[in-house]
Amino acid sequence: MQNDTQGRVWLITGCSSGFGRELALAAVAAGDRVMATARRPETLTELADHGEGRISTVALDVTEPASIDAAVRATLALYGRIDVVVNNAGFTMIGAVEETSMEHLRSLMEVNFFGAAEVTKAVVPLLREQGSGTIVQMSSLGGRMTYPGLGGYDAAKHALEAFSEALSSELAPLGVRVLLVEPGMFRTKISSNMVLAPENPAYQESSGGLRQMVAGIAGNEPGDPAKAAAAIIEVLDAENPPLRLVLGGDAVDALRAHHESLLADMVTWETLSRSTTMT
Repeated sequence: MQNDTQGRVWLITGCSSGFGRELALAAVAAGDRVMATARRPETLTELADHGEGRISTVALDVTEPASIDAAVRATLALYGRIDVVVNNAGFTMIGAVEETSMEHLRSLMEVNFFGAAEVTKAVVPLLREQGSGTIVQMSSLGGRMTYPGLGGYDAAKHALEAFSEALSSELAPLGVRVLLVEPGMFRTKISSNMVLAPENPAYQESSGGLRQMVAGIAGNEPGDPAKAAAAIIEVLDAENPPLRLVLGGDAVDALRAHHESLLADMVTWETLSRSTTMT
């Protein structure tokens, strides 16, 4: 077991690319140590080589409880503690609700929601007992709003948001924090690796537009994953961190417009809404 004064210890899922990889590197730059994980740990060799001896790797499949438990045990055996857990593993699918099979819908929920929930539940007792730590949930702009063609993916992220908001209230009195990260479009492999449901021409004007947009922007998204990782580190070090961290100008603009629309609807129908109260 290494000395626990050598910075925080991170356990990060989905480190083969994108946010997971950049967070691992940012943590090392901040003086911390990382257990980087992926379903295929051989994909992490290059990352470990860049870790200056402070990045270790282990297999972790978020759909396999035994794999999660083994990764947690390996982290504790090597470092003696866990301070930051990042649920980053996931995948995206484009398809209108009718186009999305129940098999795909269940898979989206299994990886993006239940997988994160399983990892979270595996580490909560550890963090609770030590009275400190942070659980970082890599959500999405889609955790707060949705677009045609992302109903399945965004449903999983909405579930993660509700789960994590309740968890935050439960753990706050015990010294453990929760951070929901809500990125917009970032230059990761998520766009190029998206699963595409079989296309129904009836949805060409709705979800079909999203398919075209994603195909056109893949590899040229406006967000910088390295800057996102730096922003997450900054929030973790803040004295009064937020529950939610929106990342990317596109996400800020979209979410502001969405909230203004929700408020306008509530105000418009407020009289009718209040009329249902018992008198």
